[in-house]
Amino acid sequence: MQSLFEIALMIIDIARWIILAHIIMSWLIQFQVLNIRQAFVGQIWRGLDGLLEPVYARVRAFLPNISGIDLAPLIVLLAVFGLRIILVNNANLFF
Repeated sequence: MQSLFEIALMIIDIARWIILAHIIMSWLIQFQVLNIRQAFVGQIWRGLDGLLEPVYARVRAFLPNISGIDLAPLIVLLAVFGLRIILVNNANLFF
């Protein structure tokens, strides 16, 4: 069971890094540091966006419309952190 616990933590950590990469990349694109017309940057952006957009869309359905500010990535990131805390605090259930 310890292996399942460690696998779950690893998946949560990977999800956290993917979300953080998407957030940072969106800022860099917005401030025109990165250009999505470049092939490599565009592929990474489309991959991350395609992976995370279904999750963000479900969160956006519950959030109020705030013009110009997208809080869905922040909410999803906080949920991932919360899930990790819940798993770590209840680790004795896995052993």
